[in-house]
Amino acid sequence: MRPLLPTTLLAFVLLGGCASTTVQPDNPAQALAMQQRVSWGINAGSVRQLRQQGWDGYLQGQLHPGKAVLPPVIQAQIAAMTISQTPMDQLVMGIEQRRKEGYAVMDDSAKQQAQKDYQQELNRLAREAATRSLLLDVYSPNQLQQQLSWFWLNHFSVHQGKHNLRAMVGDYEMNAIAPHALGKFRDLLAATVHHPAMLRYLDNEANAANRINENYARELMELHTLGVNGGYSQKDVQELARILTGVGVNLGTDTPKVKPALQAQYVRRGLFEFNPNRHDYGDKQFLGQTVKGRGLAELDEALDRLSRSPATARFISGKLAQYFVGDTPPEALVAGMAQTFRQTDGDIAEVLQTLFASNEFRQSLGRKFKDPMHYVVSAVRLSYDDKPILNAGPMLGWLSRMGQPLYGRQTPDGYPLIDSAWASPGQMTTRFDIARTIASGSAGLFRTEGPQPLEKPAFPQLASAVYFQSIEPALGPATRLALQQAGTPQEWNTFLLSSPEMMHR
Repeated sequence: MRPLLPTTLLAFVLLGGCASTTVQPDNPAQALAMQQRVSWGINAGSVRQLRQQGWDGYLQGQLHPGKAVLPPVIQAQIAAMTISQTPMDQLVMGIEQRRKEGYAVMDDSAKQQAQKDYQQELNRLAREAATRSLLLDVYSPNQLQQQLSWFWLNHFSVHQGKHNLRAMVGDYEMNAIAPHALGKFRDLLAATVHHPAMLRYLDNEANAANRINENYARELMELHTLGVNGGYSQKDVQELARILTGVGVNLGTDTPKVKPALQAQYVRRGLFEFNPNRHDYGDKQFLGQTVKGRGLAELDEALDRLSRSPATARFISGKLAQYFVGDTPPEALVAGMAQTFRQTDGDIAEVLQTLFASNEFRQSLGRKFKDPMHYVVSAVRLSYDDKPILNAGPMLGWLSRMGQPLYGRQTPDGYPLIDSAWASPGQMTTRFDIARTIASGSAGLFRTEGPQPLEKPAFPQLASAVYFQSIEPALGPATRLALQQAGTPQEWNTFLLSSPEMMHR
């Protein structure tokens, strides 16, 4: 019999044909489907972990993770990166100083070379950050924390192409986002507000008394907290912008000259700077209440109001439900999550506990279409388990081809979370090509970079115990038929990695 053609499989995927049955919460198949949803995708190690701990034990370990233990080769790759060895402020100030020195020379060709070197170094640092992010997604046992780190990085989105953000995105993700991904929303919000990547991206370093820039204030309410229908006014945007005056970035070593009466108000932490010379010290009326003009403490008061607003509880809960359940999550689910958000002062892990315990979550399993990140990471995790890849470059390329490169969203709204943004024929064609590339062992994931590249061939062992014990029972008839008709191991791998079940979570 002839193998199932990609076009036939494409039509099946786009029609939503994936196996899904209603099962009881204690059913092993449903527990595996839940694990698929809370992680980047299953592999042999995670399946063993689920069997040993049971669903409740596994989930609690994901909601309250300890220190991630990575394969030694992966840990060594990350440890060798510049962004792992040099603090961001030193890194950025060093790059900027070299750029200035290069521009100071009289020779035009030397200036051009200095600019080229500057751009290449920024590109290298951004690639390091993206590589580290993907390695953690594939190999960290704290899968929910990694998935939430991506979710929040997308929610508090910055674009690496602006200014010198390519040197900042790694620190932004690792130190502002990841540590708070399952903690209190107020702490996460504050970490993003005080990070130079966000302040530069949304132009708050240009925001000063009598020269108000409203960009960040508007997005802080519309995209990050209250939501577009959160009950705030244009006046609130203006008042929050006044509160944010003087909150900016200092890329150099010099301290600005501050008026003697305001010197005690000056704050410098790394590249973050609060310059009281630039702050509007007048009183503000924000969200119906007075904020007394007193400097940086005004921002803390504003963040308290924003993070504890019922509108924020609902907006954040709705977005989490959209990400983990579906495009239009049930109102009752969102309301329950928002209630937990308010009762726990924005404890993200507790809000997710409410979500994962709901019937709506169980009923949605296997129906959520994977975005490019989920597809790429889940395919590599399933194909190679804990075998350490040597080169994340192919994964970065696949994400770019599918329109979801890390730190690559140009607008501050982040990548869309709805299925229709990704479920297209062009997207499927690219995924089939990626599946075929991985399936044949020619993906380049095990080829080192450099003048003398070394490649260690690694053919994915997908027809494994994990497949026969865990995956096969959940496959639909069309996928089973396609696998039966495969003529070679490479073709069998391709059909599994491009199956409807692999496109959904």
